[in-house]
Amino acid sequence: MSSPPTLTLPPCASARRLVTTRGEFAAHDALPERTPLGTALLVPGFTGSKEDFIGLLAPLAAAGFRTVAVDGRGQFESPGPRDVAAYTQDALARDVLAQARALGGPVHLLGHSFGGLVSRAAVLADPVPFRSLTILSSGPAAVDPAQQIRVRMLIDALGSMDMAAVWAVMQSMEPPETADDEPPEIGDFMRRRWLATVPEQLIAAGRQMLEEPDRVDELAAVPLPKHLVSGVVDYAWPVPLIDKMAVRLAARRTVIADSEHSPNAERPAETAAALAAFWAEH
Repeated sequence: MSSPPTLTLPPCASARRLVTTRGEFAAHDALPERTPLGTALLVPGFTGSKEDFIGLLAPLAAAGFRTVAVDGRGQFESPGPRDVAAYTQDALARDVLAQARALGGPVHLLGHSFGGLVSRAAVLADPVPFRSLTILSSGPAAVDPAQQIRVRMLIDALGSMDMAAVWAVMQSMEPPETADDEPPEIGDFMRRRWLATVPEQLIAAGRQMLEEPDRVDELAAVPLPKHLVSGVVDYAWPVPLIDKMAVRLAARRTVIADSEHSPNAERPAETAAALAAFWAEH
């Protein structure tokens, strides 16, 4: 679960609703002072939201890129139905395609964690609205077996408990020093985001993370520039697995020092520099 470094939008960014043919999505939209070099669409991961990318907005805008981070359907401030069937990977991928088209495409697409699987599905469905694909802290198929155990436990809990009760259990399992290190406003936000997220979205996303097939060869055949970014360790997809995926994709590979599953939140300046350098070439 990504924890944003701050909740304050930089002056270059604003909160808005992104209107698409598939509904409205909550978004943070950051604009550079000069004519943009391009537009980037950022898709959050499992239990995440647009706030996970808040640290990237100012440096990416300063580098010349309009940057739009979204809440997917059922995530935080984007509405979604109380029906697991509404959150198939195909439906989520079509949402991303609609978002890219609403931004005027082609856009540089970035998907974090579970958002990487959804972004891959969108590119495989139709690469035309995209200029490049960056997969951040996401792997070739289902999550690591140790992570699968945790995801199954969460799915089971969501099927029998309300969101507030599940949150309380998750917090009780966190090391005490984690709460001590977290600013109160961030802790409050994390709880608000959890409670605002549609549980059926989490159940559907969790199942997809358990069942995702290896589609790397399909993606390799798509003629888009590709970039794989991760921290030095990752609990969801081991870094050596991401290294091998990059070779299979003939993709640029970037490892962000001193970061783990969420370089976007843990080391935003370094992550933004790597993204901007890649996008500037395309």
